[in-house]
Amino acid sequence: MRHAENRDADNGFNWRDTLIWCGIPVAIVLLVRMFLIGFYVIPSGSMMDTIEPGDRVITSKLTPKVFPLQRGDIVVFKDPDHWLQEENSGHLGGDYLIKRLIGLPGDTVACEGPGKPITINGVAIDESSYIRPGVDPSSFAFKVKVTAGHIFVLGDNRANSADSRYHQDDSSHGLVPISDVVGVGLATYWPLNRIGLLSAHHDVFKDVPEGSTD
Repeated sequence: MRHAENRDADNGFNWRDTLIWCGIPVAIVLLVRMFLIGFYVIPSGSMMDTIEPGDRVITSKLTPKVFPLQRGDIVVFKDPDHWLQEENSGHLGGDYLIKRLIGLPGDTVACEGPGKPITINGVAIDESSYIRPGVDPSSFAFKVKVTAGHIFVLGDNRANSADSRYHQDDSSHGLVPISDVVGVGLATYWPLNRIGLLSAHHDVFKDVPEGSTD
């Protein structure tokens, strides 16, 4: 009888086998999901035509925790100060928004109004590679100094984006605390006809000098 019982154990899976073959892969997936990547559904048109309403975006959580943020990065961040009330969108998988990073700490971001380019530290940038065709870089003039520990963000569809320009009177003066950034967009993975990498267009900012936090 003992011999038969041992043979059955050898020929089949026991609970330890089940734990190894099922539990470990599940744990790996959960760890990757928690610490490395995020998934978000885009509800608004503020990043058109780069990201369309209904697109599903995968993000890297390694930035800014491990790697530094760069101008041009498409960032997902916690709602800094009730921005979602003005973003005609609902929620981005919770209280999150998605925009393009334009200004880093120390930068001065400005625009003279319709028909004029965005300038960073006095240097005009050409945003035609990502801004929505037919939309001005800004429909009104502004000038913002980015304080330490914050970033300045804009939507690619400036005509329909309640971004840093519109929140100068809030607690962070329209800036997003870097501590509220939860990831950087890497790619769209759904729908199938929209699958593709998201470009940060870092080359747009190559001639911008470093700002000063003084």
